[in-house]
Amino acid sequence: MTSRFLFTSESVTDGHPDRLCDSISDAVVDRFLQKDPYSRIVAECALSKNVLFLAARFATQANIDIPQVARAVMGEVGYREQDFDAANCSVLTSLIAMPQEQRAQADERDLSPAELDRLTVHSQVSVFGYACRQTPELMPLPISMANRLANGLTRARQQRRLGYLSPDCTVQVGIEYHDNRPARVASITIVAGSVAGRPVDGAELRAHLLADVIQPLFADDPIQPDAASEIFVNPRGAFPKSGPGSHSGMTGRKTAADTYGAYARHSGSALSGKDPSRVDRVGAYMARYAAKNVVAAGLAEECEVQLSYAIGHAGPISVRVQSFGSGTIADADIGTRLREAFDFRLGAIIRDFDLRHLPARHRPGFYQQLPIRGHMGHADLPWERTDRADSLR
Repeated sequence: MTSRFLFTSESVTDGHPDRLCDSISDAVVDRFLQKDPYSRIVAECALSKNVLFLAARFATQANIDIPQVARAVMGEVGYREQDFDAANCSVLTSLIAMPQEQRAQADERDLSPAELDRLTVHSQVSVFGYACRQTPELMPLPISMANRLANGLTRARQQRRLGYLSPDCTVQVGIEYHDNRPARVASITIVAGSVAGRPVDGAELRAHLLADVIQPLFADDPIQPDAASEIFVNPRGAFPKSGPGSHSGMTGRKTAADTYGAYARHSGSALSGKDPSRVDRVGAYMARYAAKNVVAAGLAEECEVQLSYAIGHAGPISVRVQSFGSGTIADADIGTRLREAFDFRLGAIIRDFDLRHLPARHRPGFYQQLPIRGHMGHADLPWERTDRADSLR
């Protein structure tokens, strides 16, 4: 990577159709695991105008009203009926009930190491985790700022400070790097829709966003917008229509925003809508956990961990580390320490993060909140702990 460059990451608010599909898919996962933590469930959906199509495949002892779960999530987002009618839109489903024998047959917390070896993955995938020193949460600065800005827009709407905002907004943050380190905020772009019947002047919207969202959000940051930062608000004009009424959505189309804002690699697989037995989801969390502990231990300024899984194996067939020249020891030595300090087997990931039982301890759910907040970078998530840093030093 060159020493001087500009990098931009995108995030969206909770009412963006893609994000809404992610939230619905994860809400379905939550409900199944709350009723039966040993369920297997994969769910995904597509949304356009007044139709939601939801496909799910599951093995469970629970009885879940899947369309009602979807309507509840859509209703909570806050669209007005004129923009999107969650209560009366069509919900089409394609549901496949698998045999009960395909449920998890034991609690991973009770299994011996030999028994965990017999819990093999059902898909082949290479997943990536990344961490760096750009922010306190060890995330790249562009996606960290973009996610905070998107969440700030949502709060401003929910708290009625900017009640005319649509639940569907998109943001981009561009960061200028000098010597591979964040130096300044180069640009902020906000595409903000307005609710039906509430047109707002472009200059008024810009002034409100600056005063109520952007300036308070970044006021205490060491790097924040300056006089030369370009701030664009609806650069192509007003957006009187937004949300599912104007564009469609689908589960898994915001994976870059879910992870590292395209600053670092990710597996490309959707994270949402999958129970903990899916290594293409939980393996990405484990890779982030490993990378973050490497950086927290001071072994590198930035670190990427790649885990490659193959069908029929309990753990990864390869573990690869890259520190991009920032490591204090060789990348191969960091990899050796990771294999000694971490258990990358699927059953161990489920056990150590307690992934089957988190939905029961969070209301309305655990997984449902991840697409809205971002799957990475929040201290209360189990894969964001740095409790293995001492053992890596």
